[in-house]
Amino acid sequence: MGYAFAVSACIGCGMIFTYNPVYVPSLDVNGNKEPVCPSCFEWRQNWREENGLEREPLHPDAYEPCPEEELGY
Repeated sequence: MGYAFAVSACIGCGMIFTYNPVYVPSLDVNGNKEPVCPSCFEWRQNWREENGLEREPLHPDAYEPCPEEELGY
């Protein structure tokens, strides 16, 4: 059994970060799911609260490695 994680730039700030490719929060940009880093995700949640919107759910494993079986290959 192995583990996997993805590495790429955040769509919000451009910071390189690692994440679980199954559970990371993302934004749809031209039909592509672009990952959001923990800092930008928290910034978005604070903005939502300040504007009377509910926080979006965050999977507890969003920024952790995932078991390779979860990748669906």
